[in-house]
Amino acid sequence: MIRKRSFFPILLLVFMLIVSACSGGGTAQNATEQEGTANSGNTTETVEASTEAEEPAADVPNLNGRVIKIAAWWDLKPAGETASDKARLDKIAEVEKKYNVTIEFVNVPFEEYMNKFTTTALAGEPFADIVQMEYKSALPAVLKGQLLPISEFTTSENNINQEANLMTRFPSIAGNDYAFDSPTSIGLGLHYNRDLFKKLSLPDPQELYNNGEWNWDKFMELAKQATKDTDNDGKIDVYGYSGWAIDALRHFTAANGGTIVDDENSKEGLSDPKTIEAAEFIKRLYNVENVVKVKTGDKTNWEESNTFKDGDVALFTAAEWQLGDLTFAAGVVPIPNGPQGDKSVTYANNAAAAKFIPKGVEDPKIVYQIYEETFYIPQIEEYPGQDYLESLYSDEKDIAMIREHIAGTGRILLDDAYAGYPIGDYVNDIIKNNASVTATAEKYKAQAQAAVDKLSKQ
Repeated sequence: MIRKRSFFPILLLVFMLIVSACSGGGTAQNATEQEGTANSGNTTETVEASTEAEEPAADVPNLNGRVIKIAAWWDLKPAGETASDKARLDKIAEVEKKYNVTIEFVNVPFEEYMNKFTTTALAGEPFADIVQMEYKSALPAVLKGQLLPISEFTTSENNINQEANLMTRFPSIAGNDYAFDSPTSIGLGLHYNRDLFKKLSLPDPQELYNNGEWNWDKFMELAKQATKDTDNDGKIDVYGYSGWAIDALRHFTAANGGTIVDDENSKEGLSDPKTIEAAEFIKRLYNVENVVKVKTGDKTNWEESNTFKDGDVALFTAAEWQLGDLTFAAGVVPIPNGPQGDKSVTYANNAAAAKFIPKGVEDPKIVYQIYEETFYIPQIEEYPGQDYLESLYSDEKDIAMIREHIAGTGRILLDDAYAGYPIGDYVNDIIKNNASVTATAEKYKAQAQAAVDKLSKQ
């Protein structure tokens, strides 16, 4: 069964794969979303598996060869490369035989995914029985009545086997629970080039964090120290920071205790003092201290999220799935908290995603039960996502940092759910045009609030 856990306060009315998703008013590209992984950045507590499997007490229904479709914008079928994957493939085959069903994993390209969902949902014939969906897409679907609340297909007291391994309900949307998934130990952190830090004799950010010295001032100090001309040719060849400017604002706002949109209270967040303070910090990073490498020539281009891969940047915001094929050793530390933030929130989870059951699915209780039972396997990993994390990080200190200090500290952010929300224009004015932050916030305040009001009234 789904086990409910306590989340730190998450501002919601209501995740995958290049930094977090983007849409900000005029800038709507994001390779992060277009690739997707099974680790969306949603972090939940492990549901401990019982040591012995028990069959449900009720008679097992015969579904007469029905195809149960589970959809995402990547292939959710276990690859069979790990012991856990192999065990789950065996369990899937066992469950198919038990219920006389075929479980089909449907892979729809990201750019086609939501259109396919919306079209089939409106027709009352959803294209899949269980769908992966980002929270920012789920919010409009919830408001239109296109997703079933969890209460319609499972409860904490149902008869689903207690052997349920790695399944939990996810944060609420628009005041109700709709989302469920297996938990992960993933979170978005501030990564750093360990090789470059050693070459420049800079203090290790993890040591600074462990000593209680990791804050915005120390981050800026390191970024300034790392930005230099190392070969004395008169040109800067090593930089303190790189990233996508919109994401930088989102993350540092969250780390300062704020949010780009106050979903809980249906209020724009661009003019909030915590957001303004974060925007001033990002503006200083780009336009005053000039410690940011801009490879494309456009300070707010989302492609800058991959600039760190050149190996000449000290600090960079990146999700763990971006770290493949690096030519240097990368470490990770939480994004530093601002003056008004605390360790309970360190980043903005703009790509939060989970599983949902659409309205119109036949026998949703049985569909959910079948899906959950495919996870009734021995817990081979020591913790959820162990194989995945160890494939990316060779240093146990990094994995410990993620599990102990980053996982579970992402504030779900839904500004992309509000059509016309001017986050892109806001950042462009501040970073590219060097405009006053307070004046820019006042300029876009009404437009931002109108976008929130429009969706909220659906």
